[in-house]
Amino acid sequence: MVALEWGVLEVEDRPGPYKDAKLWPGGSREWDWNETGTRHVPGVLLADVEEILEHGARSVVIGRGMHGRLEVPAETRAALADRGVELHAAPTPEAVETYHRLREEAPEVGALIHTTC
Repeated sequence: MVALEWGVLEVEDRPGPYKDAKLWPGGSREWDWNETGTRHVPGVLLADVEEILEHGARSVVIGRGMHGRLEVPAETRAALADRGVELHAAPTPEAVETYHRLREEAPEVGALIHTTC
């Protein structure tokens, strides 16, 4: 990632910014909540994370929004734990810091980043 501000996430090797993003080892794309029916409550669904895991992520960072309003339900947390996936969920500014730190330790990190709320 290059820069984060309200409603904008700039990512290396991408010409324009994202509003919300899915990041995985070696790539990224816009995170369109309508694809899975994601809403702030109940929050991030396992279906939202699947693509990141398919691209080789072994740990996942979830940016829950600038004020932490995006939920991560117990079902999603449990499903990731059952698969041995390490989960880090925090308000987005903290999540971005965690993502950068984890990437320095191991490249198999993915993220879902929500840039508002």
